[in-house]
Amino acid sequence: MNEQEILKEFKDAQAVLSGHFILSSGLHSDTYVQCARVLMDAARGERLCRELAKKVKAAGIAFDMIVAPAMGGVVVGYEMGRQLGVESVFVERVDGNFTLRRGFDIAPKSRVLIVEDVVTTGKSSMETARCIETYGGVPVAVTSLIDRRAQNDLSLTLPLIALLKVDAKTYASDALPDHLKNIPAVKPGSRFLKAS
Repeated sequence: MNEQEILKEFKDAQAVLSGHFILSSGLHSDTYVQCARVLMDAARGERLCRELAKKVKAAGIAFDMIVAPAMGGVVVGYEMGRQLGVESVFVERVDGNFTLRRGFDIAPKSRVLIVEDVVTTGKSSMETARCIETYGGVPVAVTSLIDRRAQNDLSLTLPLIALLKVDAKTYASDALPDHLKNIPAVKPGSRFLKAS
C-alpha cells in the first residue's frame, strides 16, 4: 500500500477528526487520529498491520516479543504479534505507572518491540520502555500506525517505524491559536480515564 491508500483507509473509517482535542500528551491539536475507528474493522486492521509488519521486517530489527501500552496499543499490538509470529502482551497503568498484570511476564534479556497506535511525543513509549527494563527486558524499537511527532521532538530515543506520518500541529494549553480558543476542547484518548 502506498501513503495515499493508507490515508484512505483512515478516512474511510472516519478516523481523521477535526476540532479541538486534548491529546494524551496534554497538548492541544485541531486534528485527531482515532485509531480505534480503524481497528474496529478487523479486515482493515489486518491490512494496515500487514503493511506495518512489512516495514518492521524491512528494518531488520531483531526482537523476541511485543509489548504494547494499554489502551491504544492493545489491539494493534496483538495483531502485530499475529502478523510477526511473536508473543504480544500489554502494560497498563497502576497508580499512574505502567506495569505487567494478568500473569504477563518478560523473560530476562528479551528483546522487545514496543507497539503503539499513535506516537505524538513518545512519552508513553518511553514509559513502556522503562517498564520493560524493570522486568529485565531490552526495548529495541517502537512501531506505530501513526507518527504525529513534531520534527524537533527528541523525546523518543528509540528507533520508530511508523506506517504513516501525519503532520498535525500541537499546542501547549497556554499557547492556543485563535482558531482553537473558542472551540470547546474534548479529550478522546484513554490516558487518565476515570470509571463512572
